[in-house]
Amino acid sequence: MSIRNRLGEFRKSVGPAISEFRFILHRVKQSPLSIFGSAIVVFFIVLALLAPILAPPMPGRDPYMVLRRGEKEGDPDYNQTPQPPVEGYPFGTTQGQYDLWYGCIWGTQTAFRVGIYVVVVSLIIGIAIGALAGYYGGVLDELMMRFTDIVLAFPGLLLAMAFFLAMPTRFTLFTLGGLNLTVNVTALDKVLIALIIVGWPSYTRVIRGEIMRIKTEDYVEAAKASGCSDFRLMIRHVLPNTVFPILIMASLDIGAIVLTAAALGFLGIGAQAGYADWGQMIALSRNWIVIEPGNPFKYWWVYNIPGVFIFTFVLGWNLLGDAFRDVLDPMIRRK
Repeated sequence: MSIRNRLGEFRKSVGPAISEFRFILHRVKQSPLSIFGSAIVVFFIVLALLAPILAPPMPGRDPYMVLRRGEKEGDPDYNQTPQPPVEGYPFGTTQGQYDLWYGCIWGTQTAFRVGIYVVVVSLIIGIAIGALAGYYGGVLDELMMRFTDIVLAFPGLLLAMAFFLAMPTRFTLFTLGGLNLTVNVTALDKVLIALIIVGWPSYTRVIRGEIMRIKTEDYVEAAKASGCSDFRLMIRHVLPNTVFPILIMASLDIGAIVLTAAALGFLGIGAQAGYADWGQMIALSRNWIVIEPGNPFKYWWVYNIPGVFIFTFVLGWNLLGDAFRDVLDPMIRRK
């Protein structure tokens, strides 16, 4: 076969993919809010990647532990009263003289870690349980879905708080010949685990419903008649046609998970004191919101600046989720 014929075959094979990519770009361009949301998310990604440059940590110290004014050479000793933005502290300081600039910049990495980690693990668990329940049905479906209903019956924030408080900080996996294999769990890890425990049921319900709908389609029945195994049928024919709704949910949930984690941090149920977490930064401002009746905005920076970071981060993911819906949802993508 000549090179020209090979190029022709290659163009023919990638033609549908190129057309689909062009259609996706066209749909995104039609929605300025989607572009705005994507720009916000990209901005925070760049901010997280440049954190070591924008807010250099002290050598030999955990970079996620927020620096205090007074720890840097030449700074005055810190006190409890927040200090306004000055040179070297562009966002000012909080109660206890925690550097807001440092906390907000490194808190971006914490937000991505919490949001993406929780959503990805919850998505995997939800797909696995929902796929088994929806495809096989019967007693397995009944047991799994009743357990899912029990988890969904509790308010998510309260259930996450209960799991966080009940979870030990040290797990012993096994003991062999006097050797103990233990795992230490940090406060932030406990937050992640608690959010995963309360986050997977929503994905399970959606994927179960989609699989129950798809498994009765003609192409699935034809694949069964041809001798396709259940595993191959699930991987090749069922899941690829059912995951789009939960992918849209996942993109929207990243912002919601970060908001829930910030609420836990504000309530004092989260990372250890001084950790770069937006919720904890706002928690340090609770005593300074209305400190003087005649001057309620005297310490405006301690709650407004981390609040803007949380608001903008969540807004960006919500707008990006709307863009994914317009592109991936087969019910509206061709309208």
